[in-house]
Amino acid sequence: MKPPIGRDTRLCMSLAARPGNFGSRFHNRLYERLGLDYAYKAFTTNDLDGAMRGIRALGIRGCAVSMPFKEAVIPLLDSLAGSAATIDSVNTIVNDDGRLTGYNTDYSAMRDLLDRAGVAPELPFSLRGSGGMAKAVAAALRDRGHRRGTVVARNADKGRALANTYGFDWQVEVGDGAAVLVNATPIGMSGGDETALAFTPHVIARSAVAIEVVALPAETPFLRAARAAGKVTIAGADIAVLQALEQFVLYTGVRPGDDDIAHAAAFARGEVD
Repeated sequence: MKPPIGRDTRLCMSLAARPGNFGSRFHNRLYERLGLDYAYKAFTTNDLDGAMRGIRALGIRGCAVSMPFKEAVIPLLDSLAGSAATIDSVNTIVNDDGRLTGYNTDYSAMRDLLDRAGVAPELPFSLRGSGGMAKAVAAALRDRGHRRGTVVARNADKGRALANTYGFDWQVEVGDGAAVLVNATPIGMSGGDETALAFTPHVIARSAVAIEVVALPAETPFLRAARAAGKVTIAGADIAVLQALEQFVLYTGVRPGDDDIAHAAAFARGEVD
């Protein structure tokens, strides 16, 4: 049984421009099932530097980082670990006695899901976006052996830089797309234009695989259209579960069993009470 919240309770949190409930529900349900004296709360901020000082000052154990803070937070940390250092993007912060280390669990989640879906490395891809999540996706694709790909980004400097880093092409518009489509932008996200399609129906029809990184709503217009067209899909909700699980392990040192993970994910999606 989870202890009641008290002075020894360890706090974890998340920072996002548009905070959602998925992470809070996922982590808190696992704390309950595993009897861990932790609590998790989502926040947003207009003072990122102040938020990092607060994490240090209050001994907050861990912090998930979402758009638009994944790159901006890096100068405020003490060190970067593993893929975060390679990608130059952070989605997880661990506080060890006031020392803040940045990690990237988006990368491992993305690579795992690409493997599970059996996405062939020889298929050309079109990756829409140039921010922190796009970096994680591009790195995962490159490390799996994908060589034929295009970064689609209207920001020429960021788009070219991302493409050049991983040996891909860059262009401003989607054009005819590719066999593998990846949306790593906020298009279709809750709080914005939830009716917008990241790729046109024509481009989706020509593809074989659709990858959506937006987790809220669980069914974006892009994901819904791809599924209706019979494409292989990877959903943002699935990415969210895997990356949140790795965050949980980093914060607590505990790896839950499969049944606990499945239940917490279903609870976070509102499928079970």
